[in-house]
Amino acid sequence: MTAESAAASHQGVRSRSQHQRRRRIVQAAAALASRGGVEAMQMRTVAERAGVALGTLYRYFPSKMDLVVAVVSEEMDTLEGSLDRRPPRSATAAGRAVEVLMRATRGLMREPELADALIRSLLLSDVKTDFGNRMAGLLGRVTATEADGEGGESRVLLRSLSSVWVMEMLEMLRGHATNEEIQARLEIAADRLLAGF
Repeated sequence: MTAESAAASHQGVRSRSQHQRRRRIVQAAAALASRGGVEAMQMRTVAERAGVALGTLYRYFPSKMDLVVAVVSEEMDTLEGSLDRRPPRSATAAGRAVEVLMRATRGLMREPELADALIRSLLLSDVKTDFGNRMAGLLGRVTATEADGEGGESRVLLRSLSSVWVMEMLEMLRGHATNEEIQARLEIAADRLLAGF
């Protein structure tokens, strides 16, 4: 084995190890948030539960909100995986978009404390997230709309629909809306916003 290939192999092992450590941290944070919201995600507690030093945790996630954003990203990965395994079946673009949003709703509401932490963090965080773009991308994929760039009309409409969903989730978490009411309102919004798709 050459020195170059040995170094590449060592780098690959270290990258895998770092990825596994980061994943343990995110899973520990999600587990804590599911039992007590963002308040339960104390950095020291997350580090202990993940089996890493507090300094290591801060190297990966400089703040609690960075950690919450990572948990949101993990939830998006889960949703994306479920769409790959079981794509929405509705005949219309609006129907498929609503199927995705309702699947996300059901997934999050299995852990209401975690859902509350994630939705509130999206609304209150000053940490930049790619949630809006990712959700718009997922909706674009299932509605088969053109990827017309960040400021393009279809992207703006899909981001608007995902924003409506976030607000509807907040209403559900406050106890002001049922699953059925949210679905009915999302269907109206999707029909209007995606009428030309």
